[in-house]
Amino acid sequence: MADEVVLLDFWPSPFGMRLRIALAEKSVKYEYKEQDLFNKSPLLLQMNPVNKQIPVLIHNGKPVCESLIAVQYVDEVWNHKSPLLPSDPYQRAQAKFWADFVDKKIYDSSKRVWATKGEGQEAAEKEFIGHLKLLEEQLGDKPYFGGDNLGFVDVALVLFYCWFATCEKFGNLNIEAECPKFIAWAKRCMQTESVSKSLADPQKVIGFVHELRKNYFGLD
Repeated sequence: MADEVVLLDFWPSPFGMRLRIALAEKSVKYEYKEQDLFNKSPLLLQMNPVNKQIPVLIHNGKPVCESLIAVQYVDEVWNHKSPLLPSDPYQRAQAKFWADFVDKKIYDSSKRVWATKGEGQEAAEKEFIGHLKLLEEQLGDKPYFGGDNLGFVDVALVLFYCWFATCEKFGNLNIEAECPKFIAWAKRCMQTESVSKSLADPQKVIGFVHELRKNYFGLD
């Protein structure tokens, strides 16, 4: 019996893009179901009754929630292709650590760049660039965080690249000038079809954020 795979997602969601990349890397065919986060569907509420958030991966009727957990699930279930997580226990633990760092630090600081203004925004910009520089150090001279190939941390992180234009548009940043090695890595990732076809158009993201700023954050 063939696998039935459904992805409940929202087009600009960086966390949804993460799963789209992982599924593409593993050549998994799935049904994409766009969700309205302002009017949540019965299916979303049924599949993720605890957090009521996207993305949700539904595999043969069973939901897997939280994007990093779902990416690891994809890596383990569809293990016929190159693994995203390393087999060495220490390297595996390190990959999970940095992916967690991305969720806790990059998401929060980048959001505060476009969702605040004044001193709060300036502090967020400084913090955000500091986090990117730390990731540059972790990348070192490797082409990818996963080594010679796209890995778990790359999949967890690269999705924010299409949101960078938003940080520059609404903040006071030139990310490539500040973190050239990081942007070179992101452009390298974009040469991979699973990444380039999974990330949203940066200009569409800017339009989406402009509406969010106006309607939910009271900003110009």
